Amino acid sequence: MGEPLLYHSTNNRNGKVNFETALMNGAPKDYGLYTIARPDIPKLAKEQIKEMRTMDYAGVATTVLTPYLRHEIAPKNIEKLVKKAYDSSVISAGMQRISGHSYILWLTGGPTYSFKDYAGRFYGEVLEHFLTLRGERKIIPIATSGDTGPALAHSLRNRPNVDVIIFFPRDSISNEQRRQMTTLYGNVYAFEVNGDFSLCQELVKYLLKNKEFARDAFGNQDIFTSANSISIGRLLPQAIYPFYAYSRMMGDKDEPFVASIPSGNFGDMMGTIIAKEMGLPVERIICALNENRVFADFLATGRYEVRASVMSPSTAMVVRHPSNLARLVDFYGGHMYDEIDPATEKAVREGMIGRMPDMTAMKEDIIAISVRNEEHYKAMREAYLRTGTLLDPHGAVGYWALKEYLSHCPDTLSVIYETAMPGKFPLEVQKGAGIVPITPKDMREQATMAERIYPLEAEPRMTEKGMRLSDAQIVEATDMIRALNLR
Repeated sequence: MGEPLLYHSTNNRNGKVNFETALMNGAPKDYGLYTIARPDIPKLAKEQIKEMRTMDYAGVATTVLTPYLRHEIAPKNIEKLVKKAYDSSVISAGMQRISGHSYILWLTGGPTYSFKDYAGRFYGEVLEHFLTLRGERKIIPIATSGDTGPALAHSLRNRPNVDVIIFFPRDSISNEQRRQMTTLYGNVYAFEVNGDFSLCQELVKYLLKNKEFARDAFGNQDIFTSANSISIGRLLPQAIYPFYAYSRMMGDKDEPFVASIPSGNFGDMMGTIIAKEMGLPVERIICALNENRVFADFLATGRYEVRASVMSPSTAMVVRHPSNLARLVDFYGGHMYDEIDPATEKAVREGMIGRMPDMTAMKEDIIAISVRNEEHYKAMREAYLRTGTLLDPHGAVGYWALKEYLSHCPDTLSVIYETAMPGKFPLEVQKGAGIVPITPKDMREQATMAERIYPLEAEPRMTEKGMRLSDAQIVEATDMIRALNLR
């Protein structure tokens, strides 16, 4: 099948592995993330992009993903995997025109009604493909700020060769999102963490790196792998969205477009950067942020400073330090890393810049717009009154950021990524739009089901830059994982 594409660590460009190894490892041993070098990103011809106009989502996905996988998975098996992941009876995407040249890409037609379903379903299929070939099983720790956990839990539930441990921040996700995880039982274990999303990410990274615990508890130092957007198996499918959106917007001309992307952990934005490098005519990417604006400040000043997270109606975007930013910095020739204490394997300082990226090139491709909390509600109200469209709080951030951008260039072809069904956030949507959104049927049923929650009560370590993972939390989490008796 030829030589495979190779993926390197953001901390070591020389140590390269194939897709299967990157997927199975989850993250490199050197505390970086697997990514692909910019010159190695496959290119699609203009004709291939034009042909997407006649394809369904699975067809677009097959065209986008095949260049990455064809050297490790036979093309007929790639098509089979992708068709199963994106079976139109289970998941669909929609495009809605909201003005002359502006659209909404509705990434809400999956089993858990969020954009996380689209990458999560592919991840589940390709992981099962390799685990079956290897005769192996994995434990998958997941950090969620609201939508990742439910999507991956649904994608991985009842698969015989995986167990899923989900860490979610207490009081920081909606009741509806929580119940999408805690009512599944089976091989899905939901851990409620006394902390924020970034602390949940620290827990996942700790488990991925701690080979001694994995060996002692399970007799297999490689039992853990990642399903968060730090996984290459989650990142690559996020390059499909902009291709699909463009296939529904494009006319006879190769007109460039702008994508307004609600951004928390930066997976969608990084996927769109990859799509642009593959040949999609993305003129500009709007990184739509809530009040967690460290990236906006980085673009403006060239200084990256991690700060305590700020609560926001767009809860899934309450991220202190976006993991995928290390990949973005690598793409533009820089190096971002976390300083690790080798004795504890915990991050001492996050977001350190070892080599500056090409900031001029980054700012040509990306503009960051921060949306204040009160503007979430203004956006939901305006979108409903002007277009009759209900947005969730995250889509509202994309809407408001695009509105600000288009005030300078109103005729630009543009798309907003709407990342979650409004019914997942009924209180916030009612507060903004004055309308109670319809709750999807599955979620109405889950509202009355019994929950299984594993509470982690230990206190985090408090610093001036926010919550950090404490030794007590590590002990409590690892003891509770042992007690699950996963075998």
